[in-house]
Amino acid sequence: MKILKENVDLFAWKPSDMPGINESVITHKLSISPNIKPIAQRKRKIGEGRRAAITEEVAKLKEAEFIEEIKYPSWLANVVMVKKANEKWRMCVDFTDLNKACPKDPYP
Repeated sequence: MKILKENVDLFAWKPSDMPGINESVITHKLSISPNIKPIAQRKRKIGEGRRAAITEEVAKLKEAEFIEEIKYPSWLANVVMVKKANEKWRMCVDFTDLNKACPKDPYP
């Protein structure tokens, strides 16, 4: 971790940090079975502490251009907050429905 922190300037943190590289090279597209209809998970109730942690993490990810807001999503997945050993929150996404819609690879 120390080496990473000392060399933070060597890493690309957003697409604009990599001029000259076609965005299609760094963008992943999922292969979804065409006969599967998009699923929107029901919104889950979230406590205030978790909601604040989500807001903070989403702001960081938007600023780094890792995520962007969309108006008409076809798939909706809930955020799941997990408490880490240091009492901070880890934000995960429940992609269960989306994973079921993706064809399985013939290899591990």
